[in-house]
Amino acid sequence: MTDALSYFSAKLALETDASDVYAAQKDGERFVLVDVRGDEAWAQGRIRGAIHMPYREIAERAPREIDASTPVVVYCWSPGCNAGAKGALEFAQLGYSVKEMIGGYEYWVREGQPTENDEGALPRVFDSQVMVVRTKVGS
Repeated sequence: MTDALSYFSAKLALETDASDVYAAQKDGERFVLVDVRGDEAWAQGRIRGAIHMPYREIAERAPREIDASTPVVVYCWSPGCNAGAKGALEFAQLGYSVKEMIGGYEYWVREGQPTENDEGALPRVFDSQVMVVRTKVGS
């Protein structure tokens, strides 16, 4: 039991998910959401409210752009992408309190959370494979 308690406590201290990040945004919690993907991915679409800092630039940019006392949440493309872990490691090496958003941008989009690109808001789509989707009766 001690191994499981230690493991899951540590895991939850270092990661979060799309629905928890969205709830934290709505509640006005203090943190910076950082998209660590490359320029083309950022231009295609990103989470509303995120800042763009590719993981390769974190060591140079973060100390100038993000107060060290501000909690950070990083994300990349998907569960199949490890750029989020690379970004989280960079922030941790700089002494930031950091979490990785598991599921990345993919699960944010699949859960229908707000996204945007340079032209503005993107359509919200809710995927019944990852969440309960309620439909109107008779439609």
